[in-house]
Amino acid sequence: MEPTGKARVVRRLAAILAADVAGYSRLIEADEEGTLGRLKALRTEVIDPKIAGHKGRIVKTTGDGLLVEFASVVDALRCAAEIQAALAESNAALPPDRRIEFRVGVNVGDVVEDDDIFGDGVNVAARLEGLAEPGGICVSARVQEDTAGKLDLAFEDMGEQSLKNIARPVRAYRVGPASGPAFTRASFGPTLPDKPSIAVLPFANMSGDPERQYFVDGMVEEIITALSRIRWLFVLARNSSFTYKGQAIDVKQVGRELGVRYVLEGSVRKAGQRVRITGQLIDALAGTNLWADRFDGSLEDVFELQDKVASSVAGVIEPALQAAETARSSGRPTTDLTAYDLYLRASAMFSSSAQVPEALRLMEQAIGRDPRYGPALALAAHCCLRLVLDGRSEDRRQTVGRVSSSHGAPWKWPATTP
Repeated sequence: MEPTGKARVVRRLAAILAADVAGYSRLIEADEEGTLGRLKALRTEVIDPKIAGHKGRIVKTTGDGLLVEFASVVDALRCAAEIQAALAESNAALPPDRRIEFRVGVNVGDVVEDDDIFGDGVNVAARLEGLAEPGGICVSARVQEDTAGKLDLAFEDMGEQSLKNIARPVRAYRVGPASGPAFTRASFGPTLPDKPSIAVLPFANMSGDPERQYFVDGMVEEIITALSRIRWLFVLARNSSFTYKGQAIDVKQVGRELGVRYVLEGSVRKAGQRVRITGQLIDALAGTNLWADRFDGSLEDVFELQDKVASSVAGVIEPALQAAETARSSGRPTTDLTAYDLYLRASAMFSSSAQVPEALRLMEQAIGRDPRYGPALALAAHCCLRLVLDGRSEDRRQTVGRVSSSHGAPWKWPATTP
């Protein structure tokens, strides 16, 4: 007799390619028959032959996307790169609003097959595809590790990403050709600075009165000035962020092009002598909204209102930024095995009050090897705090400064250690 109970799930390792058309709804609305015809031609002439040539299997298709599996991660990424290069060439002669551009995500992981394929490997690939820009490719760290040096491609580290419905952070990489023109509409933007960075975009004038644009622009300038006073925050200059004035924007693309982690955008609406200003803070890498609020006031004193809103926005988003940075850095792992070993040794010592100074010394070494190792920074801060509370710090102010420097800014060690 067959044993009763749950059937054994059979898993296997596969490389997963997820792709969909960027702006599909817009393309269909503008020209349904033309878009469907061009998409069918691209599938027949470019996409399907490339997949077959690299031994891929199309698992399923949707109106604007497809899911493909490969036995080899090198084949999967090579196929993705060739498809994007071919599509970029075919789009070159078309106006931007008629181009069919795919976003592509590639991951390696376990899958379960039952007519369709399921599992964490598939889910992560789909989320990575959402991080890619139109015409671009985004891959997981495992894909990067397994293909580095085997393909003529360059990888740009996007850092740890919080993906929807994925419990753990996933390190992601943007992919482009190692030489020659990029597949994407924009080449890799500037790298993120070491400290938290933000761009304040031009606010939308919702009043329907072009003469009020001076007030809207002045409001943004005041906010930029107020944020610039936060010493641990890198604030992009007005001249850079105002290049997006009057444009429909993709926040993720703005973050990449300007080299900032966060974007503040908003709007201004006037009714009589009253004005309402709204703002929202967005994580440009993840595309998630971190904070939103609105401010109401009178136009009787425009400049006083500007100052009030600017200081309020700066005061409110500073803790929001600190909380976001703390959450992001606290879980950051390290690839330095020596730093990890030092952290484990210090963790074991921390429970003994007498060994806290030695634990702190080990954390100095770990952070020296990896200055952005979140758990090590957190443990070092706990060590400093414990020394202060126990009255064993020779210089209380200096030790407290160590704790403060671990929140939102790179750790800076003073000359002496308690």
